[in-house]
Amino acid sequence: MKRFKSFLAEQMEDFIKYRLQLGYSDSVMVYCLQLLDRHVVEKKVTWASFDPLFFIKFRADLDHENRSINMSFRMIKIFLNYLIRKDLILENPLQEITQLQENQVIPFIFSPKETDLFLNAVIKLMRTTERFYLSDFSAYIAFLLMARCGLRSSETLNLLKTHYRPEERTIYIEKTKFRKDRLIPIPKAVAYEINNLLNVRLSFLDEDDSIFLLVKVKGGKLIRIFINRRFKKALTYINLDQPRKVIGATNFSGPSHHSLRHSFAVNTLKRIKQQGKSCQNALPVLAVYMGHSKYKYTTHYLKVLDAEHRGQMLNFSMSTSEGV
Repeated sequence: MKRFKSFLAEQMEDFIKYRLQLGYSDSVMVYCLQLLDRHVVEKKVTWASFDPLFFIKFRADLDHENRSINMSFRMIKIFLNYLIRKDLILENPLQEITQLQENQVIPFIFSPKETDLFLNAVIKLMRTTERFYLSDFSAYIAFLLMARCGLRSSETLNLLKTHYRPEERTIYIEKTKFRKDRLIPIPKAVAYEINNLLNVRLSFLDEDDSIFLLVKVKGGKLIRIFINRRFKKALTYINLDQPRKVIGATNFSGPSHHSLRHSFAVNTLKRIKQQGKSCQNALPVLAVYMGHSKYKYTTHYLKVLDAEHRGQMLNFSMSTSEGV
């Protein structure tokens, strides 16, 4: 089944191939381009229709939050620049269109205690049948790497067996979000659990059945939808399955597995502060460890000091919106 149906379909597929060669993921690209593709089909437009007014009306028709719309239009703008380089259009109609004002986003933060509760819940909920045990164990290791080492979920799922080096107690991460490889040390407790997983694998798989570190029972690669389900089940078990709240101009995000990575960074900075050391001095080191291309991205973690601080912000916003 074709992903795109408009007259731009061929150019969109070529653009995605080009971006994939640069190391980008295709999930966001496909989503954003499909928005444009559907609108072009619906309005039955041609190249001549690509002017600023067309895109302003297109944006107004989108029933999404401003943050999502801005993200989509940033990707579409990159696509239009690609069309300029291909000599298919002369100028970018989005060049002069400013972004919509976005709500402030306050991420969900696991406290250290909540992180422990979550990981223990994942262990308790691991199914012991042959059909699920290896998959559930692999999902647990994925969450452990996010919570204890700050890995992105995509990085855990793409790890190969050869990326884990037990003698050095390190993990090699390649082709990250910013196309930068990195080698990071991991805690002894994390290495111990990975070694346990590798031993368990011997009971289910032959040595050459899968190149991936985290696998399903038949050696297939662990997929995002599977860890999403295990994440939600563990959250529900410990009563932390909280919905997102929008209060005024502030979005308080609900927990996601990316929250484990975010919480790792926030809680690391909090420990550094408690030790009387400078968080600012630690940011460049933390940025390298977490795979940020520039350490200014890591400064975002300073906006929310810890889970308690986030809770206070949420309670204050709720009381203000209720007129208390």
